[in-house]
Amino acid sequence: MDPAAPIPLARPSIGEQERALIDEVLGSGQLSRGPMVKRFEAAFAEFLGAAHAVALSSGSAALHLGLKALRLPPGAEIVTSPFSVPATANMVLAAGLKLQLCDISPVHLGLDPPQVACTITDETAAVLPIHVFGQPAEIEALTDVCRIEGIRLIEDACEALGTRVNGKVLGTFGDLGCFGFYPNKQITTGEGGMLVTDNAELAERVRLMRNHGRSMDGPWHDQQLVGLNYRLPDLSAALGLGQLQRIDEIMQRRATLAETYRRQLEEVPGLRPVAAEDDGICWFAWVVILDPDLPRDQILTDLHDRGIQAGRYFAPLHQQPALAPLVGDQGPFPVAEAMASRALALPFFNDMTPDQAERVCETLRSLIERYR
Repeated sequence: MDPAAPIPLARPSIGEQERALIDEVLGSGQLSRGPMVKRFEAAFAEFLGAAHAVALSSGSAALHLGLKALRLPPGAEIVTSPFSVPATANMVLAAGLKLQLCDISPVHLGLDPPQVACTITDETAAVLPIHVFGQPAEIEALTDVCRIEGIRLIEDACEALGTRVNGKVLGTFGDLGCFGFYPNKQITTGEGGMLVTDNAELAERVRLMRNHGRSMDGPWHDQQLVGLNYRLPDLSAALGLGQLQRIDEIMQRRATLAETYRRQLEEVPGLRPVAAEDDGICWFAWVVILDPDLPRDQILTDLHDRGIQAGRYFAPLHQQPALAPLVGDQGPFPVAEAMASRALALPFFNDMTPDQAERVCETLRSLIERYR
């Protein structure tokens, strides 16, 4: 491998198991609505310890149909984080619900439970925490808040497949959990997602709604609900099943890479990793928070110039041009805004080598020394 070759921010890792399963689907002649989706769903539910898993075309689709399947009152408030991708807000609005933002914890970068408790009103129907970068929001405290208030808990675990809190996998604490399988995630289906729940009725509604409101197994023209085409094709399910069969190996690789980054960067002045420890975390991305006096965007440009594709996370939802008029004057959210201006995501993917990680760290250290 060329030591000076560009290092991508993320890259999927595809093995022989995935190729064999894809060939199986191609040989079957059934590319959609076939048995591979059910195999993927069953394996995914078993891995998480959930009663039901429903495969969908994206993590956004999982959140959209999950919100619809809960049958929340039209216009009800969903309390969620401004520190997220637009998909979170888009799906809340698409479900006919109101976006109610709440600031985040500077440590976990997820919803801050005391602030959530103060944000909840009589119009609040659910809390939607986002487990960013693979690390958990304070999910046990948020579960307690929702239980006390008698409202729903919906987990956006799209970046957190495999992360555990006290032995319990993220995505299984709430009424439902959503996962995404875009190529930069822990496992990928190309595009795709999964909804998990222990509620059989809820899972069945989502299964119907992903197929225009029709059963996947019943009469094709028997429409029972108003729905959409959010099906996951069998080719994508085959890729996901193959990836899931390697999940222990994938999680170990990501843990080793995270430890490499931590070891090489923990003494570097001017930055801190996003979490104090790695216990139980299956990282989606490795992100550092730079000191406010460091020029994050210039450092990002300098890394790109040196062939290292670092990234920034996230533009806060209430500052997005399309969302700002809909959110109104809910802000400011100082922690989310500060983290968004200081976060720097480093290359992180299953097949990343120690030499690549070392090159990233050496380059970042030299840039920080230059600008301090």
